[in-house]
Amino acid sequence: MVERTKIIDTDVHNYQADAALLPYLPEPWRTRVAASGIGYAYSGYYSHVGVMKKDAIPPEGGIAGSDPDLLVKQLVEAYDVEYAVLTGVVYNISATHDPDYAAAICSAYNDYLIAEWLGKHRAFKGAIAVSTLDPQLAAREIDRVGGHPDIVEVIISSAARSPLGQRFYHPIYEAAERNGLPVAIHPGAEGGGSSTPPTAAGYPARYIEWHTCLSQMFMAHLVSMVCEGVFVKYPKLKVVLVEGGIAWLPPLLWRLDKNYKALRASVPWLTRLPSEYVRDHCFLTTQPIEEPDNPQHLIDLFNMFDAENMILYSSDYPHWDFDAPDAILKKLKPEARRKVFYENAKTLYRL
Repeated sequence: MVERTKIIDTDVHNYQADAALLPYLPEPWRTRVAASGIGYAYSGYYSHVGVMKKDAIPPEGGIAGSDPDLLVKQLVEAYDVEYAVLTGVVYNISATHDPDYAAAICSAYNDYLIAEWLGKHRAFKGAIAVSTLDPQLAAREIDRVGGHPDIVEVIISSAARSPLGQRFYHPIYEAAERNGLPVAIHPGAEGGGSSTPPTAAGYPARYIEWHTCLSQMFMAHLVSMVCEGVFVKYPKLKVVLVEGGIAWLPPLLWRLDKNYKALRASVPWLTRLPSEYVRDHCFLTTQPIEEPDNPQHLIDLFNMFDAENMILYSSDYPHWDFDAPDAILKKLKPEARRKVFYENAKTLYRL
């Protein structure tokens, strides 16, 4: 029997109708959204199972994940979740084209999140969304709302125009560090709008390919952040890789460490092995957890890196591949389970 532990869920998607942001939008953006909606960029890949859990649609209708009371009933109360980090979906605006519009949508969402979600339940904590299209505007937004007591992180999209370690993006990391907030990187619009192709080989044909290959984006962004010296330049910065898988990390770091030993002259700002920077600065979330036929194989892989101190539990509520906390990682030892499901997030978010 799996030992019951306290739970902090680090990826809970709260949704809203486009019109919900209208009171928080200035002109000319209010008129634009009122006339044609927000216009998020999505990947464009069709999922025959849909995106949402069918039972997460509010009884009176609307979008799954848009009813705070139902979210509390189905997630917080059902699994005794102490804190739920609300990640929204607004980060997908970074795959559109107009940096001023994208920044305005993020600001409106952040005000909406604070006003209409964070006070609804003691468990709710918020991730403020910023657009990567203009990192200076993003930094200004982090400074504007990052000090709110229920805001625990900044969230950006992994769908970008270039690897996220490049110095173009550094104002975001500087502002996050200044405000004591981790930066979460989340997928959703890879291959859509103005973002790069969703795989290293280009555009696949089907959702199953797109969904499986999302880890490629995280590999590229992580290597970029390490090699561009993000964690040297911002030594207090923490980064959370959300919904990108976990099992790829050890072999990637083996390869990067080996290359560093021969090619360190190209990254002279690094004074330690790349894997050491990742260990000290990065976290990964459980959902979607890799599930081999033999569960012990995943535990064996976890033993190849500092997994019990680098992994955070996430459910991905209310998406189709929701992972209930009592359904995954049953073979973890009790101490490791407490860290993954509760203690790591409590320390990271200073809850």
